[in-house]
Amino acid sequence: MKPVIAIIGRPNVGKSTLFNRLVRSRKKAIVIDEPGATRDRNYGEGEWNGRAFLLVDTGGFEPVTTEKILVQMREQTMLAIEEADAIVFLLDVRDGLTTSDREIARMLRAVEKPVFYAANKTDGPKQEALSYEFYGLGVETIYPISAQHGLGVAELLDEVVEALPFSPAGDEPEEEDRIRIAVIGKPNVGKSSLVNRILGVERAIVNPIPGTTRDAVDTAFERGEKKYVLIDTAGIRRKARVSLTLEKYSVLQAIKTLGRCDVALLLIDAVEGITEQDAKIAGLALEEGRAVIIVVNKWDAIEKDNATVGEYVQKIHDTLKFMDFAPIVFVSALSGQRVPKIFEAVDSVYEQYTRRVNTALVNEALRAVITRNPPPMSQGRSNTIAYITQAAVRPPTFIFFIKDPKGIHFSYQRFLVNQIRETMGFTQVPVRIFFKRKSK
Repeated sequence: MKPVIAIIGRPNVGKSTLFNRLVRSRKKAIVIDEPGATRDRNYGEGEWNGRAFLLVDTGGFEPVTTEKILVQMREQTMLAIEEADAIVFLLDVRDGLTTSDREIARMLRAVEKPVFYAANKTDGPKQEALSYEFYGLGVETIYPISAQHGLGVAELLDEVVEALPFSPAGDEPEEEDRIRIAVIGKPNVGKSSLVNRILGVERAIVNPIPGTTRDAVDTAFERGEKKYVLIDTAGIRRKARVSLTLEKYSVLQAIKTLGRCDVALLLIDAVEGITEQDAKIAGLALEEGRAVIIVVNKWDAIEKDNATVGEYVQKIHDTLKFMDFAPIVFVSALSGQRVPKIFEAVDSVYEQYTRRVNTALVNEALRAVITRNPPPMSQGRSNTIAYITQAAVRPPTFIFFIKDPKGIHFSYQRFLVNQIRETMGFTQVPVRIFFKRKSK
């Protein structure tokens, strides 16, 4: 798991600017676009000196005006501190040392983690002289930087990454002989109860208070001849109940976990029904390219007739139109009802998720389909597909070599994905396709 760097500080000190600069070098930055919230990027993957890390852009440390805000301020800052392996405390040389800066620094003195004090907006010698004021916080080193122009950022990062637990840049190693399963979902939908039921022991603390599970916990186990790793995750909270920052860090846990799993079990509360938050979590899993099984928990609490299951499935498909391929299993983690069905789905999904089809079979399977329904013309000329190849698994990924990649409409892309599913049996997993210009 990649170590985490949290950027904390007052509003408008340049946290997002520094965040954007640090993740800019990564080709695959994680971007979360939350309905009703800020559109800024909150999480990203960074790399420096061959060291990989996750970066968190926190909400601002609000000035103390009422007791309620003071409580929220402490909650948000302490959660950022708890989550991180290293902390960058960003200050603003133009504002000078403020009461809020002193309050954050006071909290940080009790932290047994590396903390780096960076004086932002230091654009020249005059501002660098102003940064000396921050030594009044009683720290040994102040790093003068300009997040906007990049001045001093390299020197800061050199020190920060050296303080992190080692995580080499690039893909993390996978255990080929074990299927890695993540349990994800909102708080209080029964994730820890399901983990305990699967493992047959009280592996995780079961508590009706949302947010009991703070960190992802891996457990290797065997079922029959199959080997698995089960990952329990912290729940993702709804903003109506807690502060935005609390949600950010719960989401961060899910992102960290999704990056390490093959199959995600998305738990839904049968009584509450499918929600917007469930859709958001499903979207995170899809963005990460993970296979997903939708597990409807607490099914024993629902009054049922012959039409109940069909109606519930339809509601899920109506809400999660982008994930209509995902299998749906109805269980009760409390009683154990139908929990073994989860593993039937996991094994089936994993087989498709890791299946590779050779190039000859791919082209043979799709050639007749493309001939009957060729790509639309591009700039008045036919836009022929030369050949197709499967480039990767986890998830199945295909490359179409074509005359004009830019001439492909998203509706034709969707058509091709559906044809891959139907002709090659990738019916339960995400399928990715890319287009490249064919060589002459």
